[in-house]
Amino acid sequence: MKIAPFDENAFKMDHPRGTVSFNYLLMGDRSKPMENYRYILGRQEADFRMPRHCHTFEQIRLPLVGDMNLGEQGILHEGEVGYFPEGQTYGPQDDPLTDPKQLQLVLQFGGASALGMSAGRGRGPDNKEAQAERRPRREHKFPKPRYNGVVISNPDHLNWLPVTGWSGVKRKPIGTYTEREFWIEFIKIEAGAEWVSTSEDARRLTVVLSGAGTVEDTEVGKLGAVEADPGEKVRYAATEELVLFTVGLPPIQQPVEPDDDKFVTVVTDGGINFENAKDAAGG
Repeated sequence: MKIAPFDENAFKMDHPRGTVSFNYLLMGDRSKPMENYRYILGRQEADFRMPRHCHTFEQIRLPLVGDMNLGEQGILHEGEVGYFPEGQTYGPQDDPLTDPKQLQLVLQFGGASALGMSAGRGRGPDNKEAQAERRPRREHKFPKPRYNGVVISNPDHLNWLPVTGWSGVKRKPIGTYTEREFWIEFIKIEAGAEWVSTSEDARRLTVVLSGAGTVEDTEVGKLGAVEADPGEKVRYAATEELVLFTVGLPPIQQPVEPDDDKFVTVVTDGGINFENAKDAAGG
């Protein structure tokens, strides 16, 4: 289990475009690509532009302040949940800086294609390599997208449901996706109530969106983050009403009959592919 209180001073300019600062809330194990992930709080620091591109990994985005322009796929509005499937092209993005600055939760992790996840384009909090240093271009497999676009959910249009056995606790399921069956949900715990998160097979990654309380007797507040491994029970107790945002990640299973027709091979310098090769120079 990891419990990470939010550190406002931990933002670093670590986006390749040089216009977004990252606060690394939780990080997975890079030596285990199938289990690896990174949970980032991204804050826009200048006008942001990004050509159309796709990734070899999955992304879940939740804008906390401001909207995100997805180009031809529309707008991911503040408070909406966006699922960006592995291999799904989106953009071009064109987001002028706003006041207050745009702020967004971004979770990246390996998908059901079993390609796993490398470090991603940012260097990460412990990577000392120069930002200008580029990896050599070579052939990479990219999964064909399982959906026909970015999947956008509006939580305001979904209902809160009771959690059996836990007075003062509600859940709002957002969705379950791909053959990996990872899920997204919100949990609300009334002040004075408590709840135990448990799953026999799934790692759960949780961020506190509002309120205050304790996680296994450790105090947490807004934007605190928790990683719970399969089989671990995590007790949340609310001193103020807690609203939690949770993603459940079951293990990736290798397909019984691997099928190369579900992939395309492109030449890139990592897990991102720009629709136009000339755009890669700035990415």
